[in-house]
Amino acid sequence: MCDVLPGILVIACFALSISASAQNDGFESSMIKPRVIVRVSDTHYFIDFGKAFFGTIWIRSKKQQGDSLIIHLGEKLSSKHVIDRNPGGTIRYQRNALPYLEANTPVLLSLRPDKRNTSPPAIALPDRPGVVMPFRYCEIENLKIPIGDIEIVQKAFHYTFHDRASSFTSSDTVLNALWDLCKHTIKASSFAGVYVDGDRERIPYEADAFINQLSHYSVDSVYSIARKTNEYFINHPTWPTEWQLHTVMLFYYDYWYTGDVTALEKHYEVLKKKTLMGLAREDGLISTHSEKVNDEFMGQLGFENQKARLNDIVDWPPAQKDTGWKLATAEGERDGYELVAINTVVNSFYYRNLVIMEEIAGVLGKKEDSVAYMKESIRVKNTVNDKLFDKKRGVYRDGENSDHASLHANMLPLAFDLVPEEYVSSVLKFIQSRGMACSVYGAQYLLDGLYRQHQSKYAFQLMVDTSHDRTWWNMIKQGSTMTWEAWDVKYKPNLDWNHAWGTAPLNIITRYMWGITPARPGFTKVTVAPQLDELEFSVIDVPTGKGVIHAEYKRHKNGSGSYTIHLPDNMDGEFVIHRPGVNVYLNKQRVDSKRGVVRLRPGKNIIELKTQP
Repeated sequence: MCDVLPGILVIACFALSISASAQNDGFESSMIKPRVIVRVSDTHYFIDFGKAFFGTIWIRSKKQQGDSLIIHLGEKLSSKHVIDRNPGGTIRYQRNALPYLEANTPVLLSLRPDKRNTSPPAIALPDRPGVVMPFRYCEIENLKIPIGDIEIVQKAFHYTFHDRASSFTSSDTVLNALWDLCKHTIKASSFAGVYVDGDRERIPYEADAFINQLSHYSVDSVYSIARKTNEYFINHPTWPTEWQLHTVMLFYYDYWYTGDVTALEKHYEVLKKKTLMGLAREDGLISTHSEKVNDEFMGQLGFENQKARLNDIVDWPPAQKDTGWKLATAEGERDGYELVAINTVVNSFYYRNLVIMEEIAGVLGKKEDSVAYMKESIRVKNTVNDKLFDKKRGVYRDGENSDHASLHANMLPLAFDLVPEEYVSSVLKFIQSRGMACSVYGAQYLLDGLYRQHQSKYAFQLMVDTSHDRTWWNMIKQGSTMTWEAWDVKYKPNLDWNHAWGTAPLNIITRYMWGITPARPGFTKVTVAPQLDELEFSVIDVPTGKGVIHAEYKRHKNGSGSYTIHLPDNMDGEFVIHRPGVNVYLNKQRVDSKRGVVRLRPGKNIIELKTQP
């Protein structure tokens, strides 16, 4: 059904239809009909295509018009049926003139390029689509032909995407809306053929790509775009220290979801350097203030300009004093983080890199390297907890010689399993006192840490909150159909409305709420470890290279719950039980659940968790 807008005559209304044309290079164009067409005046029409895509307008008329038409395209409305001509930030709007319409002759609207995102270092698009921009809405002025004689569509450009491969629904309507918002973002933002940050720059950044990758894996099993992006980063690194430390993580998850070691084998020596292990001082901690950060070191990281230097970033945007912007919070998204030479966030990422490299070295048969990484990760963990943790307060300080404790300095150690068991509760208490004091990027690690410690209730509340503007709901409320670069323009004045690093809820729902992750590389075995207590029911489809996993959940009135898990024929798995004190039944047969794990077979598995009397 399409929307009927009161007060103005709706003269045409079509169901959404997509006709995709696949290309050998992985790109597709989709022809999307209007959801709503509204007559504003005799020659002026407003069109809503339902969702924003990167593309342009395709028009075909049954009749000729010699006069020019004015066509407005945009992502945002200023009022009902009026595209915002000055939307602010990097939210897109463009006015174009179409000189005339020939009868029965299709016309593709030629858009003006934006110099910044169509010149190096921005990713160059294939010639086929021409200039594209993100837009949802269109206004046509001076149309003297009856609108019924005009066929107008949104020609969208994107990478191969299987819309029906994944799905999610639940008893929470806000959560469902977030899933739809994030899933569409993954499809629509794929227009460059690699993961880019958004429309302002169209440049791949490692941290953006990491969240994009995890979310893409949650909704489709097309892994080539992630592969292309990872390859790009080998010789095109970016300057933030923490972004460098995402590179190993990108390759690691590619291996786990595909089961293919080729990229690890090819780039192993480069990945070793991208851990920044070369900066370690005697106690194991790293700092970009080290004299070891020289031209040779930057060259080893892949920087063509070896005079470039790494810069710790913590979160984005940084403080007002560093940007010159007038921000709603003077500390930016850093929660007052004190940037010192040896800082907790950077060393948390470094520790995670060492743990991953231990595993990668083992997979590749490099036993000596694996042992060395294991020993170094233990040393770094001990040093972080000895020198950067305040035992009196039970929280991590921002860094060496700092007394300030921020959300970031605590959520990263929690997400990366750095926190000693006896201090988990104090760290959690501090984290919960800070709320959403991080950016949409930082939210990925905040939610990661909370779910890893089974704090599903608080994490769920953060995701579905509708009470303030530091929420995903704020994006939906303001009319966006893609996630944003920041929570609001007042927190980042140049934000764009098409940034996939804002899609944390998508992969959190799949990987943590439903707990569906590969137990073996390539999904030959799956782990299902749900934390769904906040929902009455949920249904999800998760695509993998082995087929689609279908899962259903229903909570019963007595506190018990039932799960139905359908696994592909070539996949087995394990169901992990987080709730203590329940009797477990698999396909109506009582099973021993002392280990908290139930084995899943290919096909249909019905698990019932019944509260013990």
